[in-house]
Amino acid sequence: MSILDTFFHKHFGPIILKENSDAEEFIFRMKDLSAKASGSLKGKIDAQIAAAEAGLAGEKQILFHLKNSGIDMVVMHDLCLEREGLFAQIDFLVMTRKHTFVIECKNLYGNIEIDEKGNFIRHKGYGKFTRKEGMESPVTQNERHLNLLKNIRLDFKNGSIQKARFDRKFSNFYRSLIVLANPKTIVNDKHAPQEIRNIVIRADQLAAHIKKTDADDHDTYPSNEAELRQIAEEILSYNKKEKSDYARKYEELLTKEFSNAKAEKTAPTNFPHGEQISNSETAKIRTEDTPKNERNCPRCGGKLVLRTAKKGANAGNSFWGCSNFPKCRYVEAEDSNT
Repeated sequence: MSILDTFFHKHFGPIILKENSDAEEFIFRMKDLSAKASGSLKGKIDAQIAAAEAGLAGEKQILFHLKNSGIDMVVMHDLCLEREGLFAQIDFLVMTRKHTFVIECKNLYGNIEIDEKGNFIRHKGYGKFTRKEGMESPVTQNERHLNLLKNIRLDFKNGSIQKARFDRKFSNFYRSLIVLANPKTIVNDKHAPQEIRNIVIRADQLAAHIKKTDADDHDTYPSNEAELRQIAEEILSYNKKEKSDYARKYEELLTKEFSNAKAEKTAPTNFPHGEQISNSETAKIRTEDTPKNERNCPRCGGKLVLRTAKKGANAGNSFWGCSNFPKCRYVEAEDSNT
């Protein structure tokens, strides 16, 4: 630490060391998949897109407040830290001269209740009715993130004494924050434990909260820009891509859907007398313009039409087939009802 920086605390302002989010690439890839998918798979993909877009919108609000805070700090957005098979998906890691804040962003629709046990309960309105839903506690989520982050930082400490000292003071230096990005969300925390009420804030309160936390700490020796950058780079060395890899799951499901559709298209159709004809051969099946009698399919209610097999052992023989083929594959012999 330079003498000038120590005594005069040279201002370096917010440094956004990592601004991009893997969620942006994830959304792009998922939208491409959605355009190709159909049915229930498309619904699942679209739900993932909506959730990712809502989360990203909330994170952009937080990033705006951090950029305009005027605080000396290093900011890293959207980290997926991995250590020994354990992962921590951190929305923001904010390192000031005195503290490091692990921020969990929640862009929630509906109101939030926090009960006396610290449980988070969502209240969703449906017209005149309100439905309560339990949700995973973001406080518990952040506790897991902090534990992994502590182990990562310990990897860079030398000797048992240094490690023990860092472990003992970790909870003072590293703080958890739950930031609600939706300004319309109302939080009822009157019965919540005080330690939870202290860390659940709104996005527009974030900068003021960080400033007050640093100002109230008269014991911590302030770090300079170079020290914060070094620690940040050490943490970034554990960062992995996560969201884009998650999109692979849906790419694989879409590939499987295409394969199943292709197999169904070429699957053989059973005809009377045990004969089969593949769908690729149905182009060679002639449909008579006028059926002999008006009849309906017993399976789907569609019209039965009289057709003539042009290939196989039954070539030349007539049979009744559903007009909704290939969606409905019902067939019967021509003389089944005569």
